[in-house]
Amino acid sequence: MTTRILLVEDDPTTSAFLAAAAQGVPAEVDVAESCAAALALAGDRDRHDLWLIDANLPDGDGAGLLAALRARGLRAIALAHTAATEPATLAALREAGFREVLVKPMPASTLQAAVRNVIGLRVSEAAPLAFHADALEAAWDDAAALAALNGERAHVDALRKLFLDELPGACNSVHAAAHAGDADALRAALHRLRASCGFVGAVRMAAAVAALQQAPQSTQALARFLQAAQETLSSAPVPDEA
Repeated sequence: MTTRILLVEDDPTTSAFLAAAAQGVPAEVDVAESCAAALALAGDRDRHDLWLIDANLPDGDGAGLLAALRARGLRAIALAHTAATEPATLAALREAGFREVLVKPMPASTLQAAVRNVIGLRVSEAAPLAFHADALEAAWDDAAALAALNGERAHVDALRKLFLDELPGACNSVHAAAHAGDADALRAALHRLRASCGFVGAVRMAAAVAALQQAPQSTQALARFLQAAQETLSSAPVPDEA
């Protein structure tokens, strides 16, 4: 019987990546972009074998959503995914009831291995996603993006197009939050962007996001972030002709 998964993720690029990766388990994937949408899709009886829940959502958080699902008596296995790396944050998600916490970005194989493990299939541990040393000065790392998507060039091109379509709006959100001094909104916008940069190999953008997360009040870090966004947009790789 095919595994059925409820994926909860609000960032379009990350959602597309995770859905494609999960389908390769194989599995049928229902996608929700918020707590409210997830609760509507889950219903009041067990429809899914597994929940893949983002730790931060526009109308709540993953721990609260998991509690609400459990309160309905639903019993699916729950995995969290997050761009956060702090040990305390990851530990809190496990304490909230998640079987495992996946740190984004990651290769498709890592997600697939985690899903197969929790549904009882024996698999080997997958290697984490990393940018390649010779690409750290470039805007794009093709090797990392291809590794994340199991070498599927068409998938890389499709995700990059979605990422580039979303990037101006994401940058506007970061810029507005920074100038308004809204630390929570800035943190949320950077968090959403961090994982999607990794999935598409936007290495310079990823570095600028990380730097601004480390120094959110720095006007220099913000300027470098905006410059990296312009360079990323202007240097987007052209898909190979069919």
